[in-house]
Amino acid sequence: MTRQRYVMALDQGTTSSRCILFDEAGSPVRTVQRGIRQIYPRPGWVEHDPMEIWGSQAGAASEALATQGASAEEIAAVGIANQRETTVVWDRATGRPFHNAIVWQCRRTADMCERLRADGFAGPVLDKTGLHLDAYFSATKLAWLLDAVPGLRERARDGEALFGTVDAWLLWRLTRGKVHATDYTNASRTMLFNIHTLEWDADILDRLGVPRAMLPRVEPSSTPYGATATGLFGAEIPITGVAGDQQAALFGQLCHGAGQAKNTYGTGCFLLMHTGGRAVRSGHGLLTTITASTGTAAEYALEGSIFTGGAAVQWLRDELGVVGTAAETEVLARSLADNAGVYLVPAFVGLGAPHWNSRARGAVFGLTRGAGRAHLARAALESMAYQTFDILQAMEKDAGTPLSVLKIDGGAAGNDFLAQFQSDILDREVVRPAVTETTALGAAYLAGLRAGFWGGVGEIRAGRGGDVAFSPRMARDARERNLAGWRAALASALQWAK
Repeated sequence: MTRQRYVMALDQGTTSSRCILFDEAGSPVRTVQRGIRQIYPRPGWVEHDPMEIWGSQAGAASEALATQGASAEEIAAVGIANQRETTVVWDRATGRPFHNAIVWQCRRTADMCERLRADGFAGPVLDKTGLHLDAYFSATKLAWLLDAVPGLRERARDGEALFGTVDAWLLWRLTRGKVHATDYTNASRTMLFNIHTLEWDADILDRLGVPRAMLPRVEPSSTPYGATATGLFGAEIPITGVAGDQQAALFGQLCHGAGQAKNTYGTGCFLLMHTGGRAVRSGHGLLTTITASTGTAAEYALEGSIFTGGAAVQWLRDELGVVGTAAETEVLARSLADNAGVYLVPAFVGLGAPHWNSRARGAVFGLTRGAGRAHLARAALESMAYQTFDILQAMEKDAGTPLSVLKIDGGAAGNDFLAQFQSDILDREVVRPAVTETTALGAAYLAGLRAGFWGGVGEIRAGRGGDVAFSPRMARDARERNLAGWRAALASALQWAK
């Protein structure tokens, strides 16, 4: 029998699909990444082609195996981490999508949400799902699709149309239609799932007109979901881990107990604090969500979601041409003694926690004739740190305890300027792990632990090392001055929203 040497993590994100093979030490030995198109039919609308998502993810996996010289028999298990809330509806018989996927960033249902709030529906949604009634989540995206695609609602009632977040779409494709399922973490982000009873909520489904027949079954994050179809990679591979990207990152950071927290700097930024078996209701605009775990009982976290994090740097690169690569922002930011009073509020698709203002739009404040590309680059990086500060303040109030250390990951976490500035603004130690792609690592852990590739979390912890710590070194008056400028810029952007 061939020795199983790797766990395969499929990390399907907003801008790319990646496959990473991890060895027994938890080290990435092969990474393949393929970009996916961003489709903008109207201002504030964001879509993906589901077939492109699938093709890019399957292609990345096949390429990773080929370039590593690995066979399917050498893969102990597959774990999936995915962009959350993004909504796909497809034909059960043909597997063809009925429409482009509606991406989590899309604001097309903001008016629908406002009407539902005006009807008093926000309270029941928050009580049952832990979520604020917002266009960010899957529920109103799905309701929109059921209304917009002719005949779709009837086909959904008959079980001919299937709904899923991206994990469910990939599971269905990987198993060639044998598995229509999702996990607790992704279900908890749909705004259709009761996080206390762990069931699809009948009242919410009825209110939004969502047929129960189109919904996937819901399982714990670390469980046998099925196996990849033989024809895909040459042999069946067990699929034993699934989690939404941010919950996967929390697990990958080994934040498995109450009071531990991480922040992921990706297209958006997502700060999660584990609260154990207790679902803490936020009084400060945060979300209550289910975490990934290896058990069958639900565990919870408080989450603050920043809609635009690293996407602000992408905007500088792709739309403005200010930088050629994201890495240039660190050099430009360091070329300045300070920000010279220039602030970017990157509310390109509204503001998430703790503000929840879907009407806010991006703005740059404090420009003078001397401001240049370095100021814009620095402002984009600083905006991630300021938004994180706002969320952490709210989180500490809800949890009732201060956080001493923040673990960070994601692409932008590799930027030393950002990591140090984040520590300075928070006045907390910030720790970056040796493997910053903890979203994929968390998916690998969930799958590998269930498959017996690793003997337990203790074995994983013992093998970890190489963390880099950033300690605050900014003078208090400079910190307060920076924060005051951010608050003024934020207030101005919110005023514009009115």
